[in-house]
Amino acid sequence: MAHVDRKDPQAFEVLYDRHGGAGYSLAYRIVGDRNAAEDVAQEAFLSIWRSNARFDRARGSVRSWVLSVVRNRAIDALRRGGSRAPKLDHDDDALLEARPAEEATEEEAIRRETSRELRGALRSLPDDQSRVIELAYFGGLTQVEIAQALGEPLGTIKTRTRTALERLRAALRPHFSSDPEVSLQPSDDATV
Repeated sequence: MAHVDRKDPQAFEVLYDRHGGAGYSLAYRIVGDRNAAEDVAQEAFLSIWRSNARFDRARGSVRSWVLSVVRNRAIDALRRGGSRAPKLDHDDDALLEARPAEEATEEEAIRRETSRELRGALRSLPDDQSRVIELAYFGGLTQVEIAQALGEPLGTIKTRTRTALERLRAALRPHFSSDPEVSLQPSDDATV
């Protein structure tokens, strides 16, 4: 990453080769359109190349950092494009999970198991509740934006969110009860 920061084209090529596919997949899940996802991924990688933003190892992995840049660009693209609800499918994660990890680590195994448990819990929700959770967490929309996109009253969206989070918490409690870091509390602000 130090070489990418110094604008080394070969280092940037390696970065893109390792994380470009995951970046595109995330952008596609959020914006729901292949052309728009390509644009978002390209914008994200260009911003990494052009910006003075530096990767900080203490804050997470390179992939997490790259995907956070892609996610932010995708959310910006959604907001620029109006308040349409993207087509999201949490099962798309299964495609990413099927890819082999670069290193078979205990942390990677735990992450994959956690992801499987979460997808299972999401599938157990009624469609109207899972849709709200997908738009909030995978799409990055606020509750107000979700209400507008779905043409539903804000109170209905808030109720669905709270109910869905309570169901998810109950379903996942046996798996995460010993981890104080895991929280599925709805926030008090406009975002979920």
